[in-house]
Order: sequence, then C-alpha cells, then structure tokens
Amino acid sequence: MDRNFARALALVLKSEGGWSDNPADPGGATMKGVTLANFRRYVKADATMADLRSISDAQVAAVYRRFYWDAVLGAELPDGVDHAVFDFAVNSGPGRAAKYLQAAVGVAQDGRIGPATLAAVKARPAGVIIDALCDARLAFLQRLPTWKTFGRGWSDRVRSVRVQALLMSAQRPVAPVAASAPRVETPAGGAPAVQPVPPAPPSSGKTAAAAGILVLIAGALAAFWHHVTGFFGGLF
Repeated sequence: MDRNFARALALVLKSEGGWSDNPADPGGATMKGVTLANFRRYVKADATMADLRSISDAQVAAVYRRFYWDAVLGAELPDGVDHAVFDFAVNSGPGRAAKYLQAAVGVAQDGRIGPATLAAVKARPAGVIIDALCDARLAFLQRLPTWKTFGRGWSDRVRSVRVQALLMSAQRPVAPVAASAPRVETPAGGAPAVQPVPPAPPSSGKTAAAAGILVLIAGALAAFWHHVTGFFGGLF
C-alpha cells in the first residue's frame, strides 16, 4: 500500500546506512543505498561522487520510489508484502524481487508484476507470502560467493524485514466505537424503572438544589405510574 512507503523507506535506510565504498560490493560506492548510476539516472545526469555524498533526503526518496517502489508496484501490494518485496528489490534488484514473489504465489516468473501476479498475491494470506519470500530470499543470498563477507548482515536484514513485514500485515484500520445508549429496564407494569442516579461531584447553590428536585420528581412519577397501573389492573 502506498501509505507504507515512508515507513518502508525508513526501515530500508536503516539497513543501507550512509556512505559505503567496499571493494567487495559489486554494486560499487553508495550513499544511503543509492548508487552513482541511479543518482545520475533519476536526479542529476552529470553527478559526481561528491554530489552523491551530499544527496538530500528528498532526492533519496525520489530514487527509491522511482527505481524500486514503483518498479515492484509497491502501492498495489498488500500491507507487509509491499515492504518485503521493496526491501528485496533494493538489496537484489526489482526484477529478481518480482520473480521471487511470483514464485511464492505460483504464477509465471517474468519479472514484471502485473494483474495476474497481483490477483494471486491478494488471494493468499499476506503472512504466508512474506514467510515464503523471506525464506527464498535468504536461500538465494546464501548461494552468493560474497556470503562469507556480507552473510551476517544479510541474515540480520532478512530477519528484520520478516518481522516488520508481518507486523505491517497485521495492521488494521481503527474504526470509531459508537457510544451505546443506556439500557432502560421495564418492569412488569410497563413503566420504565427509574435508574439509580450516580453520585454527583460536590456542588452548592442552585445546581445542587435543582438536582435534588429532579430526583424527587422522577420518584414521584414512578410512584404515580405504579398506582395508575394498579388501579386499571383492578378494574380488569
């Protein structure tokens, strides 16, 4: 769901961190997970490494939305599934994330999420899809030659994604609770019984006097109704 983009992005950025230029990383240098190639593609065509290092939060969000979130139709996926697929796309590419989602729901793995994939996803419990996708993702990562270098971090990331995605899948809109009307009991004679009056906070003057008068009137009406029903009941 599109409402989850900001939350999912914040979680992804925790995993991506800041500036990284590890020679063992095939993705090359990144800032908050954004590569120089993607920065040039979506933000500034002639960007330098210095430009990448000073990327703004708005630019980061623009890259992640266009290159990853929109590429896997994050706005169309159910709560939780959107985050699991989005994070997978950031880590391993949108095409691979889409194929693994398609495998999890049993449709053709063409790497493009469309109507058939969305229908299959929505026909299954989100939690089941999230678990299947995270299991398959971890198995894929374990087969990579760089697992020895990055395996611990990847394992922690997939574990965190699973937990957060399952939490998202369990979220429900909070419906307003309507106030129920007080229950009025009706005795055998048919007249509404006078309910006990809860104790009022201490007051003085006209307010207290008025409250006392109202209680007396209510009691008198109840007694009068009781006599009336008794009288007519005796006639018949």
